[in-house]
Amino acid sequence: MTPICFPKLTRAAAALALTLLGNPSLAEPSHGIAMYGDPTLPHDFVSLPYANPTAPKGGRIVTGNGGSFDSLNPFVRKGTVPWQLRFFAYESLMGRNFDEPFSLYGLLAESIETPADRSWVEFTLREEARFSDGAPVTVDDVIWSYETLGTIGHPRYLGFWKKVETIEATGPRSLRITFNTDDRELALIAGLRPILQKAQFEGKAFEDITLQEAPIGTAPYVVSDFEAGRYVTLSRNKDYWGKDLPFRQGTQNFDEIKIDFFGDASVMFEAFKAGEISYVREFNAEKWASNYNFPLAQSGDIIKSEIPHQKPSGITGLVLNTRRAPLDDIRVRDALMHVFNFEFINDTMTGGRQPRISSYFSGSQLAMEDGPATGRVQELLMPFKDTLPPEAFSGYSLPESNGSVRNRANLRKAMSLMEAAGWTVVDGKMQNASGEVLALEILLSQGDTENKAITDIYSKALEALGVDVTITLVDGPQYKQRTGTFDFDITNYRRAISLSPGNEQRLYWGSEAASQDGSRNWMGVQSPAIDAMIDEMLTSESRENFFAATKALDRVLTTGRYVIPIWTYAVGRVAHHQDLHFPESLPIYGDGVEWLPGVWWHEE
Repeated sequence: MTPICFPKLTRAAAALALTLLGNPSLAEPSHGIAMYGDPTLPHDFVSLPYANPTAPKGGRIVTGNGGSFDSLNPFVRKGTVPWQLRFFAYESLMGRNFDEPFSLYGLLAESIETPADRSWVEFTLREEARFSDGAPVTVDDVIWSYETLGTIGHPRYLGFWKKVETIEATGPRSLRITFNTDDRELALIAGLRPILQKAQFEGKAFEDITLQEAPIGTAPYVVSDFEAGRYVTLSRNKDYWGKDLPFRQGTQNFDEIKIDFFGDASVMFEAFKAGEISYVREFNAEKWASNYNFPLAQSGDIIKSEIPHQKPSGITGLVLNTRRAPLDDIRVRDALMHVFNFEFINDTMTGGRQPRISSYFSGSQLAMEDGPATGRVQELLMPFKDTLPPEAFSGYSLPESNGSVRNRANLRKAMSLMEAAGWTVVDGKMQNASGEVLALEILLSQGDTENKAITDIYSKALEALGVDVTITLVDGPQYKQRTGTFDFDITNYRRAISLSPGNEQRLYWGSEAASQDGSRNWMGVQSPAIDAMIDEMLTSESRENFFAATKALDRVLTTGRYVIPIWTYAVGRVAHHQDLHFPESLPIYGDGVEWLPGVWWHEE
């Protein structure tokens, strides 16, 4: 090996450069962090841009949930929990600004520090941070929360913990997390983990906490009352530690949030019409146009507000469980997609008012483009060319019908695809070479009237193809148990996607998640191409490469025919009491639980 000799005059400069490159301590503490570049808000920001810092405090808001609940611990797999709890009653080290794709600002932590390669992240806690019982938030609480959630918590927390090499205190109010993998998003994900109180669980199992013992949090709201299966009431903590933080100005304005539970969506809507619920979100454009002419709406006591956003469509529709034959055959899945007569169903259900989801990231700059894959997208897909559908490269669009109930052209195409997969119609029944009739079960939750109406139409078309179809309705706990163990052929599916998709993509459709009970990979897809595109997204150092990786992922998912998509929710629709108000400035993410009720207020 030939030694490298530096000229005398440059040797000191070279040594300094090597020191700088190898010295991770050069990272500087900051008030915030962005996935790419710098966070938009300055260190001295007054409030979030979509909050009204002068909004009055007070009043009460009532929302409705379908189903029931038997637990108040949202951090374990066991039990059914009001989904709002982890947003209303718990906080993390950092808080998210929903007017940026992915930027965080100090909440329980006063600062964040990470090097350019984001191989570690360090947080410094605010000295004033407190739990709702008045106890200070300590570094020990934080470390215990990360380890507990990452080892015995809900599956949504397990993936992050596997990427943690070490977590250790670096001072009385500071801790550092070092990662074992190259993933730029991990520093941000670390800032969003909920922080719980270690002392509450001394001498008891974290997962066995009783219904009467909600985990203690640090957020503005605490559970003040509940009746199992019927309602939960959260009250604003008058001693909330963070009420003066800029991040909290104009947020969490209601004195009380009550969550009522209804077994049926129609019963919940009747309660809203009677004024018993403060607001509802409407996802059906036809109902939005025709069902809101009841007396309270006619008198002006109920107002309809439409909220635009810039989010990707995500995927909503019927998911096909590829763990079960013959749904593991893409030709069969393609046939089932052709049988689904979207144009007729959309006209019947929404009056044709809602456009169809065309891909997982449709409606955003992250979506796959029409036509053949080109440039960096093609380059990323090429190593997997032999394993991907040809349309991933040539281009793909969903089957379309002429809107008539018969859908003859697509039924003929479906029949051709089934025959290619080894299925033929004998005596009116779709059979394989062994004479087995193709029978599919569509699993739905009781009270899911919209998906029941969709599948009633769809099942008739499947029966015309010779398929035996059973629609099974189960209660909420049974639905959760069956979907959590992937005990279904087809069921309704919804995965929202942000403007900065990241590690959650592994939970939605990563190979490892396919075999984990309770994961969100309901379709059971195990694809090296999908895993590689997610890896590329997570390690991209430029926004341009990140966009290319996301567009490539969109192609693989869409052409894989894992979900039969329905309509997109391109605008949020909220009907609410006239005494509820929101700021004129809207976040790019539009409606969501952090916006409603997050920044709304009550004023007569």
